[in-house]
Amino acid sequence: MSKNQNLQLQKQIEDNVNIHLSLINMSKDINLITDIIFKKLKKGGKLLFCGNGGSAADAQHLSAEYLVRLRPQVNRVPLPALTLAQDTSTLTACGNDYSFDDIFLRSLQALGKNNDVLICISTSGNSKNILKVLKEAKKKKIFSIGFLGNNGGKAKNLCDKALIVKSNITARIQECHIFLGHFILEMVENKIIKN
Repeated sequence: MSKNQNLQLQKQIEDNVNIHLSLINMSKDINLITDIIFKKLKKGGKLLFCGNGGSAADAQHLSAEYLVRLRPQVNRVPLPALTLAQDTSTLTACGNDYSFDDIFLRSLQALGKNNDVLICISTSGNSKNILKVLKEAKKKKIFSIGFLGNNGGKAKNLCDKALIVKSNITARIQECHIFLGHFILEMVENKIIKN
């Protein structure tokens, strides 16, 4: 690796660490979110994740952590979680017959219930399909959480709770989002195991 590449690597690692350290300022909101998710799951609710692109992959990743297993040493019953980006047939049918802006909306309308929690993952907070599903969550009285970036975009005002990663670098935001998801799910899992 050249000296220049080494310097770039060092800078990106330092940026990553500093942005992750800034998440400590969210501890009060993280604790509140953890309590809400735990209570909703205990009442028979489920987690509904959505996002576009890399955030869609994170939505699938996090839902799998509850359906299967989050930590190798913790064997528990599966917990109800799914992504609203159902499958290629549902996504393409909705995009073709209605609009790509409705891909999460249609799934939430069909599957969302009062004790559910919607977690929207968006680096910009401005994706139309995210805004639409958040508005529908409000109508259905489904508690909504935004994992957002930059300044939170329009989504920050539609979420019941928004965790905004203060960065405009998509990769750094996504790295923080997956960390937040893992951490929150682990804290909820700890509460479930104790109760």
